[in-house]
Amino acid sequence: MPVTRAVPAAGPRETIRQASTAQILAAAERVFAARGFHGATMAQIAREAGLPKANLHYYFGTKERLYRAVLEGILSLWLDRAAAWITPARDPGTALAGYVRAKMADSRDRPEASRIFAGEVLAGAPRIRDYLRIELRRRVAAHAAVIEGWIAAGLMDPVAPAPLFFAIWAMTQTYADFAAKIEVVLDSRPIGPAEFAIATETVVRLVLQGCGIRKPREGDRT
Repeated sequence: MPVTRAVPAAGPRETIRQASTAQILAAAERVFAARGFHGATMAQIAREAGLPKANLHYYFGTKERLYRAVLEGILSLWLDRAAAWITPARDPGTALAGYVRAKMADSRDRPEASRIFAGEVLAGAPRIRDYLRIELRRRVAAHAAVIEGWIAAGLMDPVAPAPLFFAIWAMTQTYADFAAKIEVVLDSRPIGPAEFAIATETVVRLVLQGCGIRKPREGDRT
């Protein structure tokens, strides 16, 4: 019988390191979203994090490395969302509806993250182009294979997978990137829970109907 070895718990030093880097990344996300890469300074991020500036340089080295870490963290979150939902074991209605809801929740809960990514892409993605070319392309290809499998099985209409993902990203991230425009249209009211709920289910319906998919099976949203 194989012996199962317990994974050692993180020591005090590692626990401190993890807490500090998480604190720095969260503060950097807020500052980069408000000021952009060029407008943000390590001193501003340190003040936002409530940590000495030396800590930022110790853990990340330079502002550019910290910025890249923020961007890659954002992308990893989004890609992991897709990986959790877009799987061959799920039916396409459940998978795509779940993915849309997860992306809308990210736009609601972490709008700064989406705005940082949008700003980087609008600038030509100079700091994450390699990540997009390698990791994002690999992930999209894997998810496209799942979509093509559903199409081959007659579970959804034929659609081009990559444009489908582009459309989902555009529809969901607009609620973070263009929140100011939406608020004006809504009579200058912040986008509240009711508006987000309506928007989320509208995007779900558009995606599913556009792909020729009926609603997910009742009770199957997990």
